[in-house]
Amino acid sequence: MAAQDRLVLRPAGYSDLPAVERIAGASPVGVTSLPRSRDKLFDKIAASQASLAADVAGCGEESYFFVLERQSDREVVGTCAIVASAGFSEPFYNFRNETLIHASRELGIHHRVHVLSLCHDLTGATLLTSFVLDPSYYQSDYPELLSRARMLFIAAHRQRFSDNVVSEMLGICDEEGVSPFWDSVGRHFFGIEYPLAEFYCGVKGRSFIAELLPQHPIYVPLLPREAQEAIGQIHDFSRLPCEVLLREGFETERYVDIFDAGAVVQARTDEIRTIAAHRRATVVSHGPGADGQRYIVANLELPGYRALMAEAAYDEERGEIWLAEEDVDLLGIEAGASVVLAPL
Repeated sequence: MAAQDRLVLRPAGYSDLPAVERIAGASPVGVTSLPRSRDKLFDKIAASQASLAADVAGCGEESYFFVLERQSDREVVGTCAIVASAGFSEPFYNFRNETLIHASRELGIHHRVHVLSLCHDLTGATLLTSFVLDPSYYQSDYPELLSRARMLFIAAHRQRFSDNVVSEMLGICDEEGVSPFWDSVGRHFFGIEYPLAEFYCGVKGRSFIAELLPQHPIYVPLLPREAQEAIGQIHDFSRLPCEVLLREGFETERYVDIFDAGAVVQARTDEIRTIAAHRRATVVSHGPGADGQRYIVANLELPGYRALMAEAAYDEERGEIWLAEEDVDLLGIEAGASVVLAPL
């Protein structure tokens, strides 16, 4: 594939705002990490730019927002992001799946009941958000690049991130924004429809959640069947990014989203497949093409971070990777530079 037809992941810049606004506008209700607010999207890019420029020694309030750019026409065809510490400024709320035991020795009854308990157990975990990709690339390997390039970024700058990584999947709702779980739970306490609740979450934060949601467990068997069946389910929009994360070793059973009960996946950072398998290597430039295995390769920059898929020859013993000249150029580096890589 010619260099100009390639997709390269890089940090979002201010000039990307119109494209990001278009992507946010086309995303389903419930994608709170891409609010339909130009000001909030501008703030998202600004926060990312500031985080990339900061000298960071630990996991804090930083966030990193990336775009996937097609080289032929500089069109943005995807987005993704990392929040270094979820809930840094306010608790990061979820429902925790639990089982309560109801028993009567006299009646000989021992019954297990599924409940949802409001919690902020995942506050402080690194959060993966904002995965959106042009559907024309769904059947390619580019979903792997868009998601896993974040893992290489974490691996390259490990001190900036937590020991746990989580991601919220969009739950069940229809095209009009009707969510069976929200209608059975949240709407009774908030008095607003699901799309408005998600909008408030995207532009105002989550502090209002604890003020209005019940602090006592929600008994799942008392909910309508449609709401029960929605718990832990995933909207078609989130199915692809979820599949990538599950292959990376993320697990789904413990937590669900407070609005639509979509699955929340989590993993220990250093056990994530890409992070555990990643290697650092010195680049050797190699003519117009390099035969070998396919890798996701990224440079070690911050504002200049670049990641792409490449055919490369990697010599683990020597710690060298042979990259085509066009790949070296797209990464914005020169022969002799260090990169991080993981097998595709």
